[in-house]
Amino acid sequence: MSVVPAQVLPDAARGVPEAGPVAAELAPAARLWPSLAAVYRAQLSRARVARIPLLFVATFQSIGITVMMRGVVGNGFEARSVVAGSSVLVVAFVALNLLAQYFGQLRAGGGLDHYATLPVPPAAVVLGTAAAYASFTLPGTLVTAIFGCVLFGLPLANLWVLLAVVPLAGAALSGLGAALGLLAPRPELATLLGQLGMSAALLLGVLPPDRMPEPVRLARDLLPSTYGVEAYARTFGAHPDWAVVLADLGVCAGVGVISLAVAAWAYRRAAVR
Repeated sequence: MSVVPAQVLPDAARGVPEAGPVAAELAPAARLWPSLAAVYRAQLSRARVARIPLLFVATFQSIGITVMMRGVVGNGFEARSVVAGSSVLVVAFVALNLLAQYFGQLRAGGGLDHYATLPVPPAAVVLGTAAAYASFTLPGTLVTAIFGCVLFGLPLANLWVLLAVVPLAGAALSGLGAALGLLAPRPELATLLGQLGMSAALLLGVLPPDRMPEPVRLARDLLPSTYGVEAYARTFGAHPDWAVVLADLGVCAGVGVISLAVAAWAYRRAAVR
């Protein structure tokens, strides 16, 4: 019996190589909008338990500030700033203060690990959570605006503008609040930063800008909610300049996109640590 080297055999006569393990195909990545809707529904059901206390505290605080300012300002241009700023303050209370606390506690408690295991984009987590918390601010904002208009004798005809102001200002402030909570090294610091941000929205948004010194006015222009306040305050005039109102809302929308992008980056940064 002769042995023939394998090198001299034709290719067909050689042994068939064993097939290696075939890697399974990964499932397609989840799309942004379905993921956002899922996170929104989950966070909405979670925050529903605290809806009544949340609405009461945010609305009562803003109405109290409106009543306090009634003894300081008259019924002119300053009253428009007070009513508009107090209305948007309801959004700032939730978007800045509560979201900063929530994401700070989520990071400290390991809750980000849960979201990191889900096939959802980081932007969906930030947007869905921010939208769920901001959904509770619209009733309180409307109540505060109606009360302020009646108190200062301002017209109620353009109250519908709040339907654009609330989501745009809420997006800008929610991104900022989420970024503060995700970037803070400790939850206590996240709470402190959120409260400082809400205090800035209170002082810079409610107080009439004509009574502020120039450096404070510059700081006011850097606050994302300022443009939402200005847009709503301009609608109290007899003949509002709608082009300027739309420009203010456009700036608010642009700042919202930037702040939410920063919050999504902060989420990725915190999730991988």
